[in-house]
Amino acid sequence: MSYITATTLEDALTALAAGPASIIAGGTDWFPAQGDRHFDGTLVDISRLSALRGVEQTETGWRIGAATTWTDIIKAELPPAFDGLKLAAREVGSVQIQNTGTIAGNLCNASPAADGVPPLLTLNAEVELTSIHATRQMPLHTFLQGVRKTDRTANEILTAILVPDLPDGTKGSFVKLGARKYLVISICMVAVVLRVEGGSVSDIRIALGAASPVAKRMTALEEALRGLPRSDLQSAVTDDLIRGLSPITDVRASADYRQFAAKQVIRRAIFLALEGSA
Repeated sequence: MSYITATTLEDALTALAAGPASIIAGGTDWFPAQGDRHFDGTLVDISRLSALRGVEQTETGWRIGAATTWTDIIKAELPPAFDGLKLAAREVGSVQIQNTGTIAGNLCNASPAADGVPPLLTLNAEVELTSIHATRQMPLHTFLQGVRKTDRTANEILTAILVPDLPDGTKGSFVKLGARKYLVISICMVAVVLRVEGGSVSDIRIALGAASPVAKRMTALEEALRGLPRSDLQSAVTDDLIRGLSPITDVRASADYRQFAAKQVIRRAIFLALEGSA
């Protein structure tokens, strides 16, 4: 294995195109995933590319660089719609992991329990993929194709996450259920983004993670809740509206328990988002 610390994006893309190569930034997912397997290629470290780090407001929304760490997300000045993403950032491993692990690494690892995915789904995030030849964008829900599977090709780097503007008054939340409080992989987690106008819910987005092979938006539930008075919102989350979840069974919980827990965690996340709504 050879190791390169890229000093420009072009250097990283060139090394990737020459292959075989793998991209790391924090490496907090990549190294544990290797286990005892031998990697016979070039490891390209992009952690020092300042152009890929940071959060900036654009004319159409927000751009989050691929190498932005979870600590960067926590410290960034972002509107309340991003509160769910900030809460999720605080749940990513230990403080040391938050200081090193990156938002793009969390997405490219494509774990069903990736903390960053549900909040970004509720923000209608897109990913920007760059190769030596071209740049393309796609919705995050299209990019994530299954357990450890994405639409990124071998010669592409995920260079940014793009979030469109949301109306003033939009609030976000995130709730994670695990077997213990700290350093835990989720049994179930929920992100909510909502907006209340005149006492009723004008928009709501709900995404559930760690309870199915791929985190997903709960579109049927969203449609049922839009337009309801805020006082009726939590009680309107019923079992029939979260069917079709296809929860998984693993060492952390059974499918039946995840199905049961989903309703409670969704209600809790809605409550937290409403607490921040006028």
